[in-house]
Amino acid sequence: MKLRVEPAGGPLQGTYVPPGDKSISHRLAILGGLARGRSRITGFLESADTRATLNAMGVLGAGIGEHEDEIVINPQRLKVPPQPLDLGNSGTGMRLLCGALAGREELFGSTLQLIGDHSLSSRPMARIIKPLSSMGARIESDQGHAPLKLVPGPLKSIRYQLPVASAQVKSAILLAGLAAKGNTVVIEPGPSRDHTERLLPAFGVQLHDGQPGIGISGGQALQGGDFHVPGDLSAAAFVVAAGLLVPGSDIRIDNVGLNPTRDGVIRILQAMGGQLDIALGEDLGGEPVGRLSVRDSELAGIDVPMEWVPLSIDEFPVIMALAAVASHQTRIHGAAELRVKESDRLAVMCAQLSRLGVNLEESADGALIRGGRILGGQVDSGGDHRIAMSLAVLGLVAEAPVVIDNAEWIRTSYPGFVDDMRALGAQMEWV
Repeated sequence: MKLRVEPAGGPLQGTYVPPGDKSISHRLAILGGLARGRSRITGFLESADTRATLNAMGVLGAGIGEHEDEIVINPQRLKVPPQPLDLGNSGTGMRLLCGALAGREELFGSTLQLIGDHSLSSRPMARIIKPLSSMGARIESDQGHAPLKLVPGPLKSIRYQLPVASAQVKSAILLAGLAAKGNTVVIEPGPSRDHTERLLPAFGVQLHDGQPGIGISGGQALQGGDFHVPGDLSAAAFVVAAGLLVPGSDIRIDNVGLNPTRDGVIRILQAMGGQLDIALGEDLGGEPVGRLSVRDSELAGIDVPMEWVPLSIDEFPVIMALAAVASHQTRIHGAAELRVKESDRLAVMCAQLSRLGVNLEESADGALIRGGRILGGQVDSGGDHRIAMSLAVLGLVAEAPVVIDNAEWIRTSYPGFVDDMRALGAQMEWV
């Protein structure tokens, strides 16, 4: 399906509330399904990816109920699923479930199949297979890729140094550590999202300082409770970008998560000259939440500090889109992780920006982007939801309409994107 975006005919204005945080929704679906006692979740993101993780927990035996805007999970003793666990396009769901299920006693000796779509089957899984195998997990793969075969069994604790900072790998090890004997410690070379570390204590699990690293003691039980998912900063980033680009725009963004391990995009946009004001509110479920105010701005390119890269890794497609219209040049380096996302985001974004007339140079771990005019025309998402939305935002300031092929991938993470942008004044339509 195609998405057609018209150049903005006027400012974008209004109040916007982003959908629930994708990363937190995945984790709540898994933890709620493993906990003792009922969990009630409000603000859960309704998307193909998060629904795949929630459905997988249902196939494993968790009772999933839905009442208006609330997801209710009634955990039961896990059972061997009668069918493969289909995670669709969800890398988070597949990686975290491997860790969560590897040591579940009620599944010992059974064989679980975890499958996904073509995109998920191309993403690296060896990064979780290696540490989980060292804990005693038995995992078969297709040369380090899905489909995976997992045979749950007894696990031992490990002390593991991550070669690259990764919230998904860290979380998979910590979840496996819950079922392992002894104390498991994960050491990261740099910061990554800490949603798992914030949620585990909310489920009654104690973490400890691994000196260095994060430690977890095996044998602890998760306890259900009431949870609220704050708005997703990664989704809000597209609205922020549109508000910065379109002349005269003034947008208020409410109930957005402002976790400091996720705020790299805010730092980068402010460094580029973006008028982006922050008002912190009360924490929700251990997550800082607040309000953003965005006004149109004259952006200038920067050299993105490498220490900000892991704090904004999911937002780089839209950062690259903003760099394409900023004055001067933007240099991105240390971002090779972008090559193993839903697509090779460096290659796809560079190719599509070039089609729109952007002057740039791609490198092994980043790009040099020289801002200028956006000509308009036809581009392709490369099967990547974040690239599709980034190109849509750029279309608002193009010299002619932008038509995005394969834009239906937006629905895997943000089904309401087009409607939300229209409500603020953007002209977009599915073709």
